[in-house]
Amino acid sequence: MRKCVALTGLKNLQSVPLLLLSLFILVLTPDQAQAKSTLEGRTAAQFLPADTRYNPAIPTPEAYLGANVGQWHVRHDQIVGYMTLLASLSDRISLTQTGRTHENRPLMLLTITAAANQPKLATLRQQHLQAVASGSPEPHDAPLIMYMGYSIHGNEPSGANAALLIAYYLAAGQSERIDALLQNNIVLLDPAFNPDGLSRFAQWANMHKGQNLVADPAHREHREGWPSGRTNHYWFDLNRDWLLLAHPESRARINQFHRWRPHILTDFHEMGPDSTYFFQPGVPSRKNPHTPNGNVTLTEALAKHHIKALDNAGQLYFSEEGFDDFYYGKGSSYPDSLGSIGILFEQASSRGHLQDTLNGPLAFSDTIANQITTTLSTFAGALANKPALLTYQKEFAEDTRQLISDDDNYGYVIARDADTGRFNAMLTLLKQHRIAFQWLNEDMRVDSTNYRAGQAIFIPADQPAYRLVNSLFSTRQSFADNTFYDVSNWNLPLAFNLAYGVVEKGQRRKVSVGSAPAPTTLPEVADQAYAYAIEWHDYYAPALVQQLLDEKVSVRSAPASFTATLSRGGSHRFAAGTMIIPTPLAQPAQLTSLLRTASKTHNVAVYSLASGHTSAGPDIGSRDMLNVTPPKVMIVGGVGTREYEVGEVWHYLDTRVGLAASIVEQQRLGATKLSNYTHIILASGNYSGLSENTRIKLERWVRAGGILVGMRTALRFFDKQQWLDIDIVRSEVIDNAFSKKGLTFADKSARYAKKLIAGAVYNADVDITHPLLYGYEGKTLALFKTTNMIVKSDNSVFTTPAVYQPQPLVAGFSARELVKMISGSAAIVAQPLGQGVVIGFTDNIHFRGYWYGTDKLMSNALYHSVHLKP
Repeated sequence: MRKCVALTGLKNLQSVPLLLLSLFILVLTPDQAQAKSTLEGRTAAQFLPADTRYNPAIPTPEAYLGANVGQWHVRHDQIVGYMTLLASLSDRISLTQTGRTHENRPLMLLTITAAANQPKLATLRQQHLQAVASGSPEPHDAPLIMYMGYSIHGNEPSGANAALLIAYYLAAGQSERIDALLQNNIVLLDPAFNPDGLSRFAQWANMHKGQNLVADPAHREHREGWPSGRTNHYWFDLNRDWLLLAHPESRARINQFHRWRPHILTDFHEMGPDSTYFFQPGVPSRKNPHTPNGNVTLTEALAKHHIKALDNAGQLYFSEEGFDDFYYGKGSSYPDSLGSIGILFEQASSRGHLQDTLNGPLAFSDTIANQITTTLSTFAGALANKPALLTYQKEFAEDTRQLISDDDNYGYVIARDADTGRFNAMLTLLKQHRIAFQWLNEDMRVDSTNYRAGQAIFIPADQPAYRLVNSLFSTRQSFADNTFYDVSNWNLPLAFNLAYGVVEKGQRRKVSVGSAPAPTTLPEVADQAYAYAIEWHDYYAPALVQQLLDEKVSVRSAPASFTATLSRGGSHRFAAGTMIIPTPLAQPAQLTSLLRTASKTHNVAVYSLASGHTSAGPDIGSRDMLNVTPPKVMIVGGVGTREYEVGEVWHYLDTRVGLAASIVEQQRLGATKLSNYTHIILASGNYSGLSENTRIKLERWVRAGGILVGMRTALRFFDKQQWLDIDIVRSEVIDNAFSKKGLTFADKSARYAKKLIAGAVYNADVDITHPLLYGYEGKTLALFKTTNMIVKSDNSVFTTPAVYQPQPLVAGFSARELVKMISGSAAIVAQPLGQGVVIGFTDNIHFRGYWYGTDKLMSNALYHSVHLKP
């Protein structure tokens, strides 16, 4: 709390000269002065080691900002400005713009080393990469490469603010300690992993700061509005995107990681205000099994320096609890899969400028100070353990080669189906992770599946990314510790809904690989055609159709397969869901030009039809070929909705379909003219706060012909309103399925963890004749489940097109009790209500922008729902 000098008894001070009274007021005790500086931020000298001199030609952060660090939350543009200034003034720094965010903010990386090393950076980097690639030892005088990353969650800003001071310390500091660090080592400083979220939160915190700081946790400053600054522009958690790479921030960062392959990568976070300070190792039993024990040993060695530094600073801390290193998609774990040491730091958050906590008042500047402390202890620990760190990457490579030798698996094959868009997106992901693959140049059979030459790739197990590759193909279902901080599986081909097989070493002679096949040539769009057809199997077919609808092209949806004559000769069988553009209808004058442009833009074929007569299936003029109404979509957001899932729907529609959806906060739903929309989407959330009038209004809209789509917990709301004929299994029923017999109090947490599904893959049997499954092939679909919500229905063939299989678990952990209860339950439900339709997806079909295989379910709800109406 702020301390001030008491001014009681002012009447007795009236005889004191004014100057003396002023001095009396201004002179503070040392404790009071420290408290005042804490609340008003601190100067660089107060944050940084006292035994360091600084180059006076390089301005301090407070000189640049016009305020002490911690006095205000720094904006990203201020970080950019100061880092740019440092790079221009210090010969120790080179600055690289690595990319730009969704909101067009620059992503920056500072490469900091002694001035004499700057001209040699390219050579030093190449020498290091050669050693990593070959698994050969690095010389004892090789530089350590430390990638220091801060604030991937925007409302965890202490790291980014600390980065200002660390950059100043390394740019201007003059001491033996700094010389030892920079003369033969390289620091890569990434000051803000998430510029968009950081800027959003800085605005929030600063706009609520008064002249008198409010420490009350209930104060609006400490309770962000929706959406929070934690996320990026599309409200994704970027710390879960290191592996999935759905966003430009992650793609730029991974590119730099592979350009440098650092020995250490740090990831500075914040946690709840009532916590203290965490540093790794995490829970020993919950590391990824592919991560070698040597990684933990080095992490423990570095931890000794954090312990010493935090002890000296008089700070509370903890380790080896609460956090794990299982999911390879986080900043502290992705490096572990490739031979680097990833380190997670978590600081209790002030979530503003000052907040009362269980441990006393927590000032923003205090949180910054702790991040500086452990940054410096990381440097100290790295130098103290430099020989071991230089040796580790060689040992990692040797251990990897041994694992490859002992592994019965030779590699993996993945088949390309008719959907080139989805397959190519997967290839792009592999390339970004530097995962080697080759194309089959001879057919081969694996597990009763034929993989055709030129239509399948082979990913060898024998490659440096072996551990990462194995994790991407894992179907493991049992684990030593079944508690997961994040998901328990992220199987790549399942996510992209692609057939794949494991090639054992005994089959290696059957693997024949060669160069990539020639790109598929799109059919030419004829100038004169009776109609044009767009098959629906390609991932980007919805984007092509949306572009045409935006250009006022009339489009119709085929409810069944048909065979038509092509303008260039021959015939083609088109599947249900094919989109038809009939030319006898009024169409834009430049239709063929629009079609050619759209086809090339999205790399999706447009077929020219010679006649309206079909040799099989409905004719082009059939009454069953229904008009596609351009979708006018509302996504319900706001307080009570889950920002991640709202953002995932927005991201899919905006970036992959090209549809401009309106986001309306649920509190404003009652005042919104619903007739302006064809579709309303409710992601997970709590909708109990909607007024009775709003619920009635929403139901009337559906009955009048609207399409209402819900995901995950939104189905609870649908069930309560009786808009879907479903039963959601109550939590107490799930709880009763887990016996308490023989347990002790110490087993409480483990029992609770068993009732959760943190992230596992389940198979559903699907009906591809149903409009929601148009464009799919095969009878099963892998869905990603992140909840133990179980939806029961009558499983009618007309209303439940996806039902979980009798043995539904494919990959990841789920307790057998839950697997049994989920078996045979509904994955997708769609029922008419009046003249409209209500659609329910039990799972998150757009999980983290990664689960490409189920994305099209949403597009089907938008473009083919006309076939579901009564």
